[in-house]
Amino acid sequence: YMAAPALQQPSFLLANLKVDSTTKPFLQRCQELVKVIDDYPAKELHLIFPWLVESVFGSLDGVIMGWNLQFLQARSNEYNIVMDFLDPSGPMMKLVYKLQAEEYKYEIPVSFLPGPVKASIQEGVLPDCPLFHNKLQFPLSGLQTLSLALNPFEYYMFIFASSLITPKNYPLGQHVSSLDNAYFVLVDTYLKYFLPTEGSVPPSPFLTVMSLAPRAPSVPFAGYGIHSTSLLKRHISHQPSVTADPAAQEIWRSEALLQVFVEIWLHHYSLEMYQKLQSPQVKVRACHMDPPTTKLPLHPCTETFTPTEEHVLVVRLLVKHLHAFSCSLKPEQVCSSPSAHSSPLEEFKRVVVQRFVQQKLYVFLQHCFGHWPLDASFRAVLETWLSYIQPWRYTGENTNPQTDQNKGVPEKWGLFVQENLLMYTKLFQGFLNRVVRIDLVNVKNALMVFRVAKVFAQPNLSEMIQKGEQLFLEPEHVLHHRQHRVFLTPSHGGSFLSARQSVVTDGVFRVKSHVYGLEGQDCQYKQMFGTELRGAVLKLIQIIAQARQTAKRISDHSAEVAANNSFMSWFGMGSPDLNYTFNGGEVDDTGECVKKTHEFLERSLDYLCQIFRLNAGQLSQLMATLGSGQDDGNSRQLPDCVQGENGLILTDLGRMQIINGLRRFEIEYQGDPELQPIRSYENAVLVRLFFKISSLVNERFGGHMEVLCSRQDFLGRLGRHYLASPEVMADGRQRSPETRRTAERNRRPRLSLRTLASYRTLLMLLFLYLFGVLFSFGPISSTLLILTGGFLYGLFITLFGDKLKSQ
Repeated sequence: YMAAPALQQPSFLLANLKVDSTTKPFLQRCQELVKVIDDYPAKELHLIFPWLVESVFGSLDGVIMGWNLQFLQARSNEYNIVMDFLDPSGPMMKLVYKLQAEEYKYEIPVSFLPGPVKASIQEGVLPDCPLFHNKLQFPLSGLQTLSLALNPFEYYMFIFASSLITPKNYPLGQHVSSLDNAYFVLVDTYLKYFLPTEGSVPPSPFLTVMSLAPRAPSVPFAGYGIHSTSLLKRHISHQPSVTADPAAQEIWRSEALLQVFVEIWLHHYSLEMYQKLQSPQVKVRACHMDPPTTKLPLHPCTETFTPTEEHVLVVRLLVKHLHAFSCSLKPEQVCSSPSAHSSPLEEFKRVVVQRFVQQKLYVFLQHCFGHWPLDASFRAVLETWLSYIQPWRYTGENTNPQTDQNKGVPEKWGLFVQENLLMYTKLFQGFLNRVVRIDLVNVKNALMVFRVAKVFAQPNLSEMIQKGEQLFLEPEHVLHHRQHRVFLTPSHGGSFLSARQSVVTDGVFRVKSHVYGLEGQDCQYKQMFGTELRGAVLKLIQIIAQARQTAKRISDHSAEVAANNSFMSWFGMGSPDLNYTFNGGEVDDTGECVKKTHEFLERSLDYLCQIFRLNAGQLSQLMATLGSGQDDGNSRQLPDCVQGENGLILTDLGRMQIINGLRRFEIEYQGDPELQPIRSYENAVLVRLFFKISSLVNERFGGHMEVLCSRQDFLGRLGRHYLASPEVMADGRQRSPETRRTAERNRRPRLSLRTLASYRTLLMLLFLYLFGVLFSFGPISSTLLILTGGFLYGLFITLFGDKLKSQ
């Protein structure tokens, strides 16, 4: 471990810059910073570097906001100034190279590392990634605040990458809404500069200064594994001097940048999973190298990290660029074996995806599949996954997507599918578990199903996946002739360069190495085309078919209502709400959106039948199992329930019926009718007044009312008409779940005067009194006539109501 640095002297330059940052305009500050970087020596710039980086990207604890690059859009006045200042060949990077030449170090507290890495270091276990090797520092104050000492380039990229995931208190009303913000563009710029698809990495302007002081011990080029050698070290070891090949020296920035991005953006999961992925060689206590006098505190990783949508979109940008970077190898370079004539950049391209990204991206996506909310924002995670499993889309060839879809996946990508088998099969199972729990009538959810089905339905892809599964399921005895049967992976002391060595000569070993490396030697693999998963796919097909019927019914209903409105609008009687009869429906799930939903689901069915080889007869049989009751009248039935002690309880089938809009409860008030909220068509004063009057009457004469309504003669029937709950009189069946106690309380006979507080009732009484005035009736006479008419109406309903209902 490295010793703690000496205390730094105060910098007058830093003090002046801090004052200027609060008093001068943004453009003037940037211009002065450029002048300071050009004119001052590295010794002075070293003291201002940490403050400058934090003032740009924000602090690791989120207290300092920085320049808010996530909210800086291209239309902003400061946008071009910021992009020029932070450009890979701009003033800020010039400052980094100046300090890099002098081998300065900058500390990052371990507490700001991703959760599993932090917990591992605090337990005394050194992480696999060479980014953390030989950089752990024990402070003079004790062992409680460990830190990493990074070189200027690593420190700059660490703060830049961390600013994406650091929680910050942004001003109200600000939210990241587009992908043209300065941060997203800057990530893309850095990737294209340090991982170029054409040519080599441009050399730093201080190459001649840096080459005079070789930094082999501190340059992070150890591969992912203790025994794997660096691409650069292996290349330079055959050269007479460091300056003999500038390209070989400069590639370290590419590897350092990628390591930082991967460790910061993808390294968020449980400590148990992290320890599972650690290689046996690195599970060595720190005390074996330099025994501390005090035992390190144990801090289990209990934090639950939830990526944001912008975080996932940046990860997708990284994945897409790495595919393009890897595919930029010329065909002759891909086929040729590594030799002294191949440059380090070419060797880096060969192994970059498998060696640096595959393992952590797999765990990252698995975490997102299991913890992301069940809403349309999952599209960002979905597209990241689909981008990774389709590297052939980033070969740089300009092809028509429709023609490419028909042509299928080229055979040369079969090796990639085998080496990433779990990315296809295990994550497809995770997608199935999600999609059966979402509303497929929603056009955004239907689109996600369509996207996945379309990708997996590409010709040759399902055959490649099946071949990979067959290789994995080969009996163990086929490997007995091997000299070495330990499945090496990047995290278990191996390197993906070993795929080009003689020890791995067949697909069986390759696929087993991949699966066991990610899931462990004791994993229980479920085949994508096995019986269990095929049953889950058949269930999904049924759900899709049901959602398609619902979408068609909604579409037909919307068209019918629209036609009625066009006719009734002549009389000013059109309905303003097309969704009124479909409670809970989304506003955008009507019209064109519902037509798109039907189209997406229809094509998804076709693609799933292609993937799992279902013929028309099998599909028709599946449709028949839906039952003959899937018609328009079915939507008026209750969802599937069982009667429990406290009322109806939904079954799994009932939940699925509600999610897909096949059936629903009629949502209505189930409490005391007298305690309903006051409606807009009621007079609030009268509602409260009549409630007090009726409560006094019911409290005093409630017993007599119950006796009267329990009689089976004519008086009992008349009492039930006036005193029983109107809902029970109109319809005795339940429309939504309610407890027995609530039902019994609401069905007790009572006097209700709330109808008299309705404006409609008051208006009708006003008309009746005005009508009485026309015939010279006074108020008392009119009141008696109204009461008599109401009594006669009730008498008529009591005598002939049953006969009228039967007819």
